[in-house]
Amino acid sequence: MAVYVYSIVRATHPQRLDGLHGVGDPPATLRTVRTETLSAVVSDAPEELRPKRRDLSAHQSVQEQLMADGTVLPLQFGFTTTDDDAVRAVLEDGTDNFGERLRALEGCVEYHLKAAQDEDALLRQILQESDAARELNEEIRSGRSSPELPLALGELVSQEVQARQDRLAVAVLDALRGLAREERSSQPTGNDFLNVSFLVERDNEKSFLGAEQDIAKELGEDFDLRLVGPLPAYSFV
Repeated sequence: MAVYVYSIVRATHPQRLDGLHGVGDPPATLRTVRTETLSAVVSDAPEELRPKRRDLSAHQSVQEQLMADGTVLPLQFGFTTTDDDAVRAVLEDGTDNFGERLRALEGCVEYHLKAAQDEDALLRQILQESDAARELNEEIRSGRSSPELPLALGELVSQEVQARQDRLAVAVLDALRGLAREERSSQPTGNDFLNVSFLVERDNEKSFLGAEQDIAKELGEDFDLRLVGPLPAYSFV
């Protein structure tokens, strides 16, 4: 039977799994696959696995329990392999790499931050601060403009939006990265101008959270900063 792999920890990790269960219906029983220095938490994999709330919750509960007792390399939901021997082979082949990652994540948690600015507020700001945009807008509103002007205004506003969002993203990152051990940026989607994960030392959590709140307060109500955490360090495995 295929094996579902949840996490990798050091062999010395307590690996307390009492009261937890794995994915599947009925829930699978958790077990460990060990080498001399590493251990993987696994279970039998269900024949059909989909990201249902029940299974996502089971996967996350395993990560959180292990994280509470030590450093963990959390695998993304849905990772399976053929059998326990295949898991053991991966642990043995990757002993050095997994060991390095465990050292890098020691004493840390992940925080994920997304940020967006209200579109109407951003447009108003551009029209107030950009002479070129304001003049084009006024000419269009006068009804005497050529058909090309709306397109020119659209292109100018688009460039201004991108430039302003890029500067905002850099400013937020600069304010927070000094309080994090590592960061991983992803392409923002929708109206967001920032999509980034921070690896934060437990000892720095209070300072990091305070800095994020200061940024949100400084930016004001036109901005929407969504910080999620502490999380298992999925983005830094």
